Amino acid sequence: MIVQIDRRFRGPPDSGNGGYVAGVLANALGGSNCEVTLRAPPPLGVELAIEVEGDEARMMAGEAIIATAVRAEIVIDAPAPPSGSEARAAEARYVGHKHHLFPGCFVCGPEREHGDGLRIFPGSTAQGHVAAQWLPDEGLGDEKGVVRSEFLWSALDCPGYWAVREAAGMALLGRIGAVVHRRPSVGEPLVVSGWAIAHDGRKHHVGTAIHDEAGDLVAAARATWISLKS
Repeated sequence: MIVQIDRRFRGPPDSGNGGYVAGVLANALGGSNCEVTLRAPPPLGVELAIEVEGDEARMMAGEAIIATAVRAEIVIDAPAPPSGSEARAAEARYVGHKHHLFPGCFVCGPEREHGDGLRIFPGSTAQGHVAAQWLPDEGLGDEKGVVRSEFLWSALDCPGYWAVREAAGMALLGRIGAVVHRRPSVGEPLVVSGWAIAHDGRKHHVGTAIHDEAGDLVAAARATWISLKS
């Protein structure tokens, strides 16, 4: 299978958003219950080959390995989410409105317009987590009006960074494993949250989750962010 990462789906200016790229590769293994390791910055606008062997998959740019994936049971003990109104209030505390390393990020970049980026702006909550509301637009859905799984993986990416930003500094996603319990409809109000799990030197382990209005878990992920060396 050959894919391309469109510039729309960037994280840093010249490479793909890690969650989106992980979701594209995860689709080759069913889109859920798999773990993706990013091994090189995913280039934009070039042909990338996805190869599948049994329970494993990899994304290649020529001979270079961009990412690998493996089927794995992903179990997340997600904390209870804030309400929709609490999540909206948290957005006003989103640090990225004023200080953002990659303001054009597809997921959390404040420079992106409605219908272009996801515009998920996770701010701090009373529980010490981060949260934001997300209403997926029609452009994120399939022919049945259901949000495509790579966009759920995208939404599960950046909130994890904002949960550990103060400890991590400038960091990039290294690994993410996600479980998708159901794919919501476009326009459905959702709450996205993120929380710190542990810190190990330059590695920062986080959890993220998407809940619906009833508080039911839609999807969740565990991820490792790696602080860049100065």
